[in-house]
Amino acid sequence: MKAVIVASALSLLTALPLVSQEMSNQAEPTPAQLEFFEKEIRPVLDEHCYKCHSKDGDKIKGGLLLDTRLAAQSGGDSGPAVVPFDLNESLLYVAVTYDDSSLEMPPKYQLENKEIAAFKKWIEMGAPDPRKAKKDPDVPQHYTNTIDIEEGRKHWAYQVPAKPAPPAESSDPNWIQNPIDAFIQDGHRENELTPAPDADPRSLLRRLYFDLTGLPPQTSQVEEFVEAYEGNPERAIAFVVDHLLDTPQFGERWGRHWLDVARYAESSGKEVNATFPNAWRYRDYVIDSFNEDKPFDQFITEQLAGDLIETSNDLEAAEYTIATGFLAIGTKGLNDVNARQFRFDLVDEQIDTTTQAFLGTTVACARCHDHKFDPIPMTDYYAMAGIFLSSDTLYGTSRSLQNRKSTDLIQLPTSVPSSSKPKSLADMIDLEFQLASLNERRDELLAESAQLRRSGEAEEATRIRNQTLGINNRAGLIEGTLASYDDGGNPFSLAMGMSDREEPFDSQILIRGEEDNPTDERVERGFVQVIKTDDEESISGSESGRLQMARWITSPENPLTARVFANRVWSWLFGEGLVTSVDNFGTTGALPSHPELLDYLAVRLVENDWSVKQLILDITTSRTYRMSSEFRDDYFELDPENRYLWRANKRRLDAESIRDASLAVSGKLDLTRPFASPVAEIGDGFIGRQIAENELSRNSNNRSVYLPIVRGLVPESLGLFDFSDPSLISGKREITTVPSQALYMMNSEFVLTIAESMVTDLYTNQQLRGPELGIEAFYRCYSRPPTEGEGKETMKFIQTFIEATKGSGMSTDQARLLALTTFCQSLIASAEFRYLN
Repeated sequence: MKAVIVASALSLLTALPLVSQEMSNQAEPTPAQLEFFEKEIRPVLDEHCYKCHSKDGDKIKGGLLLDTRLAAQSGGDSGPAVVPFDLNESLLYVAVTYDDSSLEMPPKYQLENKEIAAFKKWIEMGAPDPRKAKKDPDVPQHYTNTIDIEEGRKHWAYQVPAKPAPPAESSDPNWIQNPIDAFIQDGHRENELTPAPDADPRSLLRRLYFDLTGLPPQTSQVEEFVEAYEGNPERAIAFVVDHLLDTPQFGERWGRHWLDVARYAESSGKEVNATFPNAWRYRDYVIDSFNEDKPFDQFITEQLAGDLIETSNDLEAAEYTIATGFLAIGTKGLNDVNARQFRFDLVDEQIDTTTQAFLGTTVACARCHDHKFDPIPMTDYYAMAGIFLSSDTLYGTSRSLQNRKSTDLIQLPTSVPSSSKPKSLADMIDLEFQLASLNERRDELLAESAQLRRSGEAEEATRIRNQTLGINNRAGLIEGTLASYDDGGNPFSLAMGMSDREEPFDSQILIRGEEDNPTDERVERGFVQVIKTDDEESISGSESGRLQMARWITSPENPLTARVFANRVWSWLFGEGLVTSVDNFGTTGALPSHPELLDYLAVRLVENDWSVKQLILDITTSRTYRMSSEFRDDYFELDPENRYLWRANKRRLDAESIRDASLAVSGKLDLTRPFASPVAEIGDGFIGRQIAENELSRNSNNRSVYLPIVRGLVPESLGLFDFSDPSLISGKREITTVPSQALYMMNSEFVLTIAESMVTDLYTNQQLRGPELGIEAFYRCYSRPPTEGEGKETMKFIQTFIEATKGSGMSTDQARLLALTTFCQSLIASAEFRYLN
């Protein structure tokens, strides 16, 4: 059997299209790729390479130029420096890794690990490079803004949306259920398209359940909906949508969408992957916010400045403080020796997340130079940098040799439960004794090392001193533990988050974004000029400006915020946004397919007090959402990407829905919310493979949103099916179809266990037999009964299987159970299980 699976996988692999090097070189870089080059590659080339390898450098060495794409790919005396998709042939990568002693660049020092990793990622993505023949000039010591802000405001996304009237002309008034349909029908008419027929009620209900809760409907719910739909489709749909929006599962599904954007994770990532034992509080805050239908403008404000909002009680203050974990959970280079560099990198990550998540704008591209594509000068970047530099980011992590950048955490009221267990007085005394002993031993070793060094025994002195490194690590963990408890052994409730510094300050402009290369100019704390509102608040000298920034972002006059989020909601429901570049509304982003509809949705969101549930209700009760995915060759030629929505997009379930649906059909899904997270149980420490296997990969039947998300160690059941990279802002996941996914559904222990549990529930617990068992299995997996042919083939398969096992020593009951298990697994492993029609 396995040989057949492998052979099938190999045949599928050989059928996959290959991307030729020539084609990749000619392909236009995507906006995300351009952003990566500008942020991660160009500054390193400029700082470390151009002195010897550019036309404006001191001298050209080795005949190699690196200041244009063509020059880098042509190479020098030794060959091409950059070969897209090929690390081994890219001599630039070979040189920076120091793998070849005859080819080490830069020659006097090696790049930092994160810079080498950036080159690796860049080449693997095809080395996208927008550079032409002329090298960018250096930033002058005294910065001068050359961007025309007023001209930049002419871009469609920087103009305040006005609510348009739905098109009055209609080719089929009966098709229109709400104003959304009028805008879509107008696009159909202009492009000579007609909409697909309505989806059948069972497919539609399955779509609604997965889109709103991430779970399949039960058999009784399917048939109740079919009956109600036959009587009054609109009323039946509205009833189901209202019901699903009120379930706890709605917040778990839509909260996970936001966690993608917020780059949620429970560890720091990068070279030193330290745990964030309190990150789960932010996760639960997000889920609760969606379930409560918290106005989205308030949701934004709490995440950016919750600690600065006036509150009426301790629990509300705790909630708002936890919300600011949004700014604290990003990646961090905790082993960075340069404290100032670490600080600016931390702020850069916060600017990037804030502006992309809420504004669909890549402001962080202006750290090293004026934005190459959007009207955002460096001064705007450093105006925002001052806001974050005037704030303290509190994320915890224990002090150690690897972690030079630990911080305190925020203590919550005692009424908020802690994820840590109480310790006895004896435990606390023992920890204090251990810490005192470690410190004493460290001091002894340091004194011994110093004496050896004075005696001229430098090598032995170093060896002795190195013994203190492990001691310091253990002492740091104990210090962190003691700081988490009061004197009686009661654990504090702690949170990651933000607070204002006592003395706010404005940021200097840094030449090429380098902390050790500042200008003498400072920029007043403020916002992005091209995104103009008339109600901007000034920032006083005693405030960081985070609250004012949040109010600027949530202003009804801000042209981007409501548009960006309305587009995200549309994308999460249809699989594609009206603006396909959901995180980039700038000049390199995509144009909206239906600009009037996008403005209508944005203005309506604000008019309805930023209600997310109302926006979802409007969209899911439209005729547009109701269409089937029926395919037409002629329409595909006219609109291959279905930008004008002449049919529903057939969509694969995301990773969480596949896992959760598998648990649901087996009867094993546990819908209760677990308290805290396995990472909280581990506590402070550093994630490694051993910890991941022994501590994180425990069996859990809870929903996937509660699985521990550790950077670099995403659970296999999620990672294989395109789970978002928790180190990056991800408004839209990539969808791939690769052999490893099919192999996982056929061979993984998880799926085999699910199939066995499904049989146990159907055959043993519910005592289903014969056709009734097959019908229920089809309903659970596909939200429909089997066709007559499928029913006959199912019974034939089971009988043939039992007959084939005679003489094997297996009893008839054992053979039947194995046949049923194989049958159930085939349903779960099928494409229909993983796709929405």
